[in-house]
Amino acid sequence: MAKQTLVLGASSNPERYAYKAIERLVETGNEVIAFAPRAGAVGNVVFETSWNPNWAIDTIALYINPSRQEAYYQVILELKPRRVLFNPGTENPTFKSILELAGIQTEEACTLVLLAMNQYDSLH
Repeated sequence: MAKQTLVLGASSNPERYAYKAIERLVETGNEVIAFAPRAGAVGNVVFETSWNPNWAIDTIALYINPSRQEAYYQVILELKPRRVLFNPGTENPTFKSILELAGIQTEEACTLVLLAMNQYDSLH
């Protein structure tokens, strides 16, 4: 099974970084699940609006601010992703510690920059 990326905080606004990240992830051959509270799409990626505890996720790219992240702590831990990327503006030392204690890698990095530098898959 291919590695999947969950974009948490997806946006159908082309000006938003979450939108650009979904586009770039797809362009670079990554499987993407986009999650948002409202229906929408980026290209052929239709947003999931209901959380699925059975997603097989390798990486979660966060695009929600820290004040909204707490509602997702438990469900993210239950997904057991390999890593969580805290994109600029989403940095959260409390959640980072919780994830690391659970054995989940964390990185404060921009998904778009990692993809542009061909380092998205090489983080460890």
